[in-house]
Amino acid sequence: MSRLKEKYLKEIVPAMVKEFSYKSVMQVPKLKKVILNMGIGEAIHNIKVLDSAVEELTLIGGQKAVITRARRSIASFKVREGMPIGCMVTLRDERMYYFLDKLFNVALPRVRDFRGLSDKAFDGRGNYTLGIKDEIIFPEIDYDKIDKAKGLNITIVTSANTDAEGRFMLEKMGLFFRN
Repeated sequence: MSRLKEKYLKEIVPAMVKEFSYKSVMQVPKLKKVILNMGIGEAIHNIKVLDSAVEELTLIGGQKAVITRARRSIASFKVREGMPIGCMVTLRDERMYYFLDKLFNVALPRVRDFRGLSDKAFDGRGNYTLGIKDEIIFPEIDYDKIDKAKGLNITIVTSANTDAEGRFMLEKMGLFFRN
């Protein structure tokens, strides 16, 4: 069992029951999944950029990344339906907890001038999305093999009903928000 899951079960669940006065432990919000997404607009012209992005996202997430394709054609972007335009990984269960532990304790502290994350990135249902401009903050990525910084989006999906519940849970897990 990962450190973060153990912390969730032993510390966060009782704290949330006390804070939000749930009647049952089953009402406490849980982490459902973490989605890592990398949109590569340059893949329209150069497909090799997409291959390196898939390789990097596979290293970061710990499981094989899938290529995402355009749902519809957009003439102004020169995109046709079905063209590869990015890649993504969905993490669940143990891999999700290991990734979040690595994100909170290793990767985010490596961001230059890090003063915390914005609390305005909640979606109203307790889910949180953050964008990372440079993927070299992850220890798996070798700086010398990177041809261009791509960045990625990380979405943390919870079963919380409100942003307050989601924020409380993520703060207790170790995510640092700005005041």
